[in-house]
Parts: sequence; structure tokens; C-alpha cells
Amino acid sequence: MENDRRSFLKKVSGIGLGLTALPLSGQTIPKIETKLQKKNSITEICVFSKHLQFLDYDEMADTAAEIGFTGVDLTVRPGGHVSPEKATTQLPNAFRAIEKAGLKMPMIATAIDDPGTYEAQAILSTAANLEVKHYRMGYMKYDFDKGINETLDSKKYLIDKFLKMNEFFNITGNYQNHDGINIGAAIWDLWTLFENRKPEYIGCQYDIRHNTVEGGRSWPVDMQLISPFIHTLVLKDFKWEKIDGSWKIVNTPIGEGMVDFPKYFQMIKDLNIGGPVTLHFEYPLTEEPIENMAPIKAKEQVVAAMKKDLAKVFEYMNEAEI
Repeated sequence: MENDRRSFLKKVSGIGLGLTALPLSGQTIPKIETKLQKKNSITEICVFSKHLQFLDYDEMADTAAEIGFTGVDLTVRPGGHVSPEKATTQLPNAFRAIEKAGLKMPMIATAIDDPGTYEAQAILSTAANLEVKHYRMGYMKYDFDKGINETLDSKKYLIDKFLKMNEFFNITGNYQNHDGINIGAAIWDLWTLFENRKPEYIGCQYDIRHNTVEGGRSWPVDMQLISPFIHTLVLKDFKWEKIDGSWKIVNTPIGEGMVDFPKYFQMIKDLNIGGPVTLHFEYPLTEEPIENMAPIKAKEQVVAAMKKDLAKVFEYMNEAEI
């Protein structure tokens, strides 16, 4: 398997070379018993590059290092730092800039929702050549005409296709739980799709903010349930506010919202959850829209806000002795 994978990667890593779809049979992955196993501790603390989108690769990487991050969670999706159709050239360029800044790139964020496409395989073959270990998958939607259970049953075949591709490239696909009405807003969706499948190659990018929105006080149950499949972690915060007579979600800096970070980090420790962490900044980082600001002033405000959140994360981690 490893020799086959390396041979394949060598063939497709060049620019403009043809890439045919991997043979994905209708056979499902053999079921295995999923057990909670000790994982590595938290490794890199990454910045989600979406929030440094106004900077080129070199300045983005240098800024992340200046703030104190140890890695970059790079956007490889439409409108991202790397355009999916140009991944074979742009992704290595971004990687070199990140490496030159002394940082790592353990994860990328994609919109891949079909593992059989040329574009998906080009992205992942390139990422695998760069030894990226994790990628975020695209979102799946319910077919409400078909029904919830029937939709989940139909998606199991898609998950098995992802598993087959991920194992071939030796990379793990992670599905982010996101509040709303897409599959995965309810953690039990993901358990239904992942149960008895290889956690080495498929799993969850666990987002405590979104799970708190959806789970309220029950999120610890969700987190414990999906913990064998948690490979990467998203950190951000929020609160509910009544605005113009309606209750709405308002994103906040870390520690200023409703997420119970002390309990969260204690559970990370108790459940032996590890892997890279990515910080998201969904609240306004600048006084006005970045596009209306002088670049130097915009960067100063973004750096200051990110440093504050990062310091708070380290404070929580130190309290939990992680």
C-alpha cells in the first residue's frame, strides 16, 4: 500500500499531469470495534488562515509566527488562500512560506464533498506529498424529502469512499460539527456515520463553540461520544443576545462568551484527546472593515486581537495542566 501510494503521488505531483479517479468499489470498509485509545497530546496551535486572508503567503506566515502560533490551518477552498483548481502549484508555495517562518502546516480546510473528483484527489495528493496529516471535509446536507435516517444511511457509502481515499493517501479527513441544519450539527449524526469505521482515516474536527450552540448543557455527552474520532480541535466563543426583539448568536473573543473552556480543557485531558488546534476569530477583529483600512493599521488591530485570544487559550491550557 505504501509503495503504491508513493508511486501514485510521484506521478501526480507535477503540474498538468493527468489524474484519473481512484477505483472506488461498492464494497464497504470492514467494520471494526471503535475503542477509546490514548492519543498524542495537543500538538500545534494554529491560526485559521481565513482570518489573515488579506495577507500573501509570506506575510501571513510571518504574522502568524509573530503572534505566537506554531502552525497554520490553511484554507484550500474557493475564496481561500489556495484555489482548489491551482492546488498543485499554490499549496506547495504556501507550505514553503509557512515552513520558512518556522511554523508547521498540520491541517488544511477544504470544501471536498466528493472524494472521486479530479480536484479532490489533486488537493489531497499534493497535501500528502507535503506530509499534511489532516484536512477538513466539505459539508453534507440532509435530503428532507428522503428523511433524516434515510439520508444518513445513504451517506455511509460516501464516508466509505472517503475512507478508501484517505487510507490511500495516508491522510485523515475530519468533518466539522457546525451549528445549523446540515448533517453534523447534531454530534449523533457523526457517530452514526463513523461508528465501526477506522478512526485513523476519518473523524471529527470538533468545534466546541458550535457544539455549545447546539448542545447547550449536554455538549459534554456529545464530546465524550465522538472523542475516539476527534483528531483536530476548533476554538472560538459566542453568546446569545436579544437584538431587535430576537435572540441571536454573537461571536466573542475567547473567554468572553458562553463556552465553558475550563470544563472543556479538563475533558480534553481526561479523554486523552490530542492533535492540532485551530483558532477561529468570527468576531470583528478591526474597528472597521479591513478593506476600508490602511494595511498597516488593519494588521496591527488583527495581531492585537489574536494575541489576546491566544494568551487566553494558553491560560486555560495551563490551568488544566495540558
